Amino acid sequence: MLFGRLLPGVKMPSQRELATEYGVARSTVREAFTQLELQGLIETRQGSASRCRNLLEPHFELSLEGIGDNFDFQRQVMEARAALEGEAAFYAARRASDDQLQKLDEEFHRMQARSEETTLAKAKADLTFHMQIAESSHNLLIISFSQIFYSRYFNAIYGVLSRTLKKFGRYPDGISAQHAQIHKALMNRDADEARRVARDHILYTLKSLERTE
Repeated sequence: MLFGRLLPGVKMPSQRELATEYGVARSTVREAFTQLELQGLIETRQGSASRCRNLLEPHFELSLEGIGDNFDFQRQVMEARAALEGEAAFYAARRASDDQLQKLDEEFHRMQARSEETTLAKAKADLTFHMQIAESSHNLLIISFSQIFYSRYFNAIYGVLSRTLKKFGRYPDGISAQHAQIHKALMNRDADEARRVARDHILYTLKSLERTE
């Protein structure tokens, strides 16, 4: 979990599977699960699988979902995204497994094929791509914060694109090419370039937002 191999929110393997894999008694695995739950690392609900907890969520009390249409707040969200996504891309380029890079490649091509979709659908596809980058960073804090950030402030992120569309009558120019630059840097495992183009991608969208005022 600490190094992002078990992502916050994902299901843990069953106790039976783990007992078989490691050749130990079910009671030993059950005791380990109990200890993990007591430490706040996993949560278990009756009748469902145990899941890894997002360790930041209990400490993240900033509740601002209701002002997603506010220009100043949208600008702050984009400024935070620029820093967050730059670092996520940097560490993903360094640490992503070959399997994660393949999944990123597949998601990139799916996203590029969605040219006729609505602005809302494009915003969701964009965040799916960026969340996969964060999950490939193998940095627990980046992964955990990204999950909370994208979920809690999606309305503000979508609002930026919606505001731009209303002002200029189109999705921001250049977004697709910027995604391609991020994809290329990740596939080449060029960490510095990945950080630069991921950050510039968000700052470009921020400039589009500022032109709507």
